[in-house]
Amino acid sequence: MPIRVRSATGADVPGLVELLQALFALEADFQPDPERQRRGLAAMLSDRDRRLILVAEIGGSVVGMATGQLVISTAEGGAACLVEDVVVTAERRGQGIGGVLLDQVAKWAAARGATRLQLVADRENEAALRFYDRRGWRRTRLVALHHGL
Repeated sequence: MPIRVRSATGADVPGLVELLQALFALEADFQPDPERQRRGLAAMLSDRDRRLILVAEIGGSVVGMATGQLVISTAEGGAACLVEDVVVTAERRGQGIGGVLLDQVAKWAAARGATRLQLVADRENEAALRFYDRRGWRRTRLVALHHGL
């Protein structure tokens, strides 16, 4: 069955929260919290000029998602896109869905003047790291840091 990629709507939020729960279960730095995920998704949906949520569907069922947010990079002298939540259901991984989602995020970002995509990935999620390696992403010498407020 063909993969259909489209922009998310408010009706997609419950399914997206489920996908995020699966993603955050893999990442030691994040704790699944459905209410926080709902708030974050709602905030992203309210600013479609600078934020993107894509869903991948097969046969009408949501099987993956990816998000992108524009930021200003002083290194680039302009816009860059922070790719955050790339996740595909366990039973659909390895079928090219993640790649299709990333390609669409890249097109969206480029159309808005972004010259770089960037993301962070859990260093122990070898499957994800191999996925990004195969897609031409370069590992940097930078270290992601976090400070709660």
